[in-house]
Amino acid sequence: MQLTLLKAKLHKATVTEANLNYTGSITIDRTLLEQSGILVWEKVSVVNNNNGARFETYVIEGEANSGIICLNGAAARLVQPGDKIIIMAYASMSPEEAKEHKPDIFIMDDENRISERI
Repeated sequence: MQLTLLKAKLHKATVTEANLNYTGSITIDRTLLEQSGILVWEKVSVVNNNNGARFETYVIEGEANSGIICLNGAAARLVQPGDKIIIMAYASMSPEEAKEHKPDIFIMDDENRISERI
């Protein structure tokens, strides 16, 4: 049996852009991806703290140290620049692995830099 657990979370990231004309995904600053362990093309869940929208998409890489968090395609209709969102990546693991697992949780500042790791 495999269980799905939280792997990494970017908490209270600020949406910097919403691009309806792109073919889908969420663009995340490459530095944040490296720090959080979230991978390009990885499936993520997104929760909008401003309006309650919840959706899934995949990650594409944004410019390093740009602070970019851009929702693309249809997901752009679920956010506005300035909205606070939570981005969550998950991992499958055995029950034995799950017992020892601790997710990486990062609190973001208003410029989409990691201000705290819990």
